[in-house]
Amino acid sequence: MDYESIERAAARRANIRRGITYVFLTLWAVLVLFPFYWMVLTSVKSYGAYNAEWVPKLYTLSPTLENYQSAFTAVPLAGYFVNTILFTVITTAIMLVVTILAAFAFARLNFRGKDLVFTLFLSFMMIPGELVVITNYVTITDLGLRNTFTGLILPSVTSVFYIYLLRENFAQIPDELYYAAKVDGTSDLRYLWKVMIPICRPTIITVTILKVIECWNSYVWPRLITDDPSYYLVSGGIQEIRENGFGRENIPAMMAAVVVISVPLIVLFLIFRKKIMAGVARGGVKG
Repeated sequence: MDYESIERAAARRANIRRGITYVFLTLWAVLVLFPFYWMVLTSVKSYGAYNAEWVPKLYTLSPTLENYQSAFTAVPLAGYFVNTILFTVITTAIMLVVTILAAFAFARLNFRGKDLVFTLFLSFMMIPGELVVITNYVTITDLGLRNTFTGLILPSVTSVFYIYLLRENFAQIPDELYYAAKVDGTSDLRYLWKVMIPICRPTIITVTILKVIECWNSYVWPRLITDDPSYYLVSGGIQEIRENGFGRENIPAMMAAVVVISVPLIVLFLIFRKKIMAGVARGGVKG
């Protein structure tokens, strides 16, 4: 067999492998995206058309937007949006301050027992969040913070994982920069603000976006700590629709509300997807 034949055979095998890879990726994409397609499709079906389908159809010939109007009239969804935006912005801002300062302390400052404290800190990642919900509930209730934004926000202002991720990024910055800055009389906070934060901006942006998504999707804690509709978030609004009986009877309107809630997060991810990938990749590379 000559060299050209070997080359053609290798090319055919590479094309076959590539084709199989694309087929599996396409099937996986269909499986992942189908629930979103079904959600949007159901949201544009009329109430009568949806209930008349004995066998669910994968299309509709008469789409309608009346379900979106019904979603905003069934519950004060606009007010829940405002609450969610306030909760997300305030919680994320406080979390960033706490996370950046904690990561800087563990990565750059020297103090007695630092490694032990950090190891104990990481051990909290092994504890499921559900196990501390009751403790947080009792604490917030004893402080008289139920049905307040403070009670909503306090348990979410820190994250061991985000501190660990950012600490690993800060630790990659050469020590020589820090020592040179100290020789010039730069304070720790100024060094953090002028050097470390700009260098680690992709990871900080990633942490910010992930926290925004986490806050936007919060359900268990807001439902537990608030029973006043004035403090409901959008996730609670969907549940309120179901509890009022409206959601069980008008699934298309409920799906319309879910679409409206999901769109901001999808847009946010599409805009910052490259920065998210860069931040996660940077956090996973040492040196």
